[in-house]
Amino acid sequence: MKRQLLSIAILFLSIALMGQQPLPASEIALHPELSASNMMAYPGPQRQLSPAPKGKKPFYLSHFGRHGSRYLTKPQDYDYVLSLLERASKEQKLSALGLDVLSRVSRLEQAAHNRLGDLTPLGAQEHRDIARRMAGRFPQVFRGDAVVDARSTTVMRSVLSMESALQELLRLNPRLRISHDASYHDMYYLNLTDKKLLDNAQSAPSRQAYDEYCRRHRNWQRVAASLFNDTTYVSEFVNGERLVYYLFRLAGSVQDTELRHDLSLFDLFTPQELLDNWRMENAFWYLGYGHPPLNGSQQPYLMRNMLRRIIEQTDSCIALPRPGATLRFGHETGVLPLVCLMGLNGYDAPIGNLDSLELRGWVNYRIYPMSCNVQLVFYRHDPSDPDVLVKVLLNEDEATLPLPTSQPPYYRWADVRAYYLRKVEAYKEN
Repeated sequence: MKRQLLSIAILFLSIALMGQQPLPASEIALHPELSASNMMAYPGPQRQLSPAPKGKKPFYLSHFGRHGSRYLTKPQDYDYVLSLLERASKEQKLSALGLDVLSRVSRLEQAAHNRLGDLTPLGAQEHRDIARRMAGRFPQVFRGDAVVDARSTTVMRSVLSMESALQELLRLNPRLRISHDASYHDMYYLNLTDKKLLDNAQSAPSRQAYDEYCRRHRNWQRVAASLFNDTTYVSEFVNGERLVYYLFRLAGSVQDTELRHDLSLFDLFTPQELLDNWRMENAFWYLGYGHPPLNGSQQPYLMRNMLRRIIEQTDSCIALPRPGATLRFGHETGVLPLVCLMGLNGYDAPIGNLDSLELRGWVNYRIYPMSCNVQLVFYRHDPSDPDVLVKVLLNEDEATLPLPTSQPPYYRWADVRAYYLRKVEAYKEN
């Protein structure tokens, strides 16, 4: 009996530590695509929405989302593996598996030829689906001749994501009054370049902690060796660690393309190898955009202008009888720090020890897959109702805010507005 009670106690303690979510080791073992981090295709919402508070109806929606699934962005993402394996093939140094991998990588490179960073067909579909669900979940916002104002960064995959979403909204309701733009005029909040904060992510303490962490998780030797038939050749001519790094990136990218239906590279890796490679990416993104004490916990202020913009536009729209929706389209380097700055689902927690990231709930694929998005949905009884409520969706699932509320997931907009204004105004800019 004592042993049974102890086992039950350990089980409940584990659930509490994990925040009632499985740890990445078990998730990635079952779903290797999660290990792709920011290359993970958009999974869609996982839960049903809560009913609206009694007497309240949605009347305005404020959105910021990442572009949809894309090809990898740099030539070396494809060329490094391809050129190395082609050379080894000519010298007859590839194993049977190596020859097979060369064939698969060749297909990936051909599909992405002259399309580096381009939106894939899946990426466009992701945004059509998000727009359709948005209109279906909040029909009061998009009915009749409602106004929809959309803005995008000047990057083509972001522009095309915006247009895919707008086309779907117009298909559902041709009466919508839509304006859309993609201009450097809006880049100061859609994609702010803050050299101080970007450099801060590479501070000496940060680099040291990351290098030490990666030394414990580098796991490439077996994969590299499996592709060749000559160990001497590998030791003299192959940078195995770099080769496996790019293979891991390619493996994660397949799910974003049409080749996902009949090609995979995840079979090259064991679950532990996938986990170790993912862990290095998870730590990298935390140090760059989370609240690491090593960097002074200020990285999310990259999106301070976006948060101000959301507040200012919301104030203007609340004054209107039927404001509609404001849609913004950018990149994961915007959505991720915005989530952390807002403290959605506890992502504002400072975590000093990189080994504690997973237990403390920092799991990057839950935040910023392709097409990741933050939606603020506003509720009131009618335009004269001063008690405006808001709920926030992260990737279309209801999120918590670092504020008290008597009716979660709904929060008083006056409280939310005051909290975030204090936060951004307290940040000291150089």
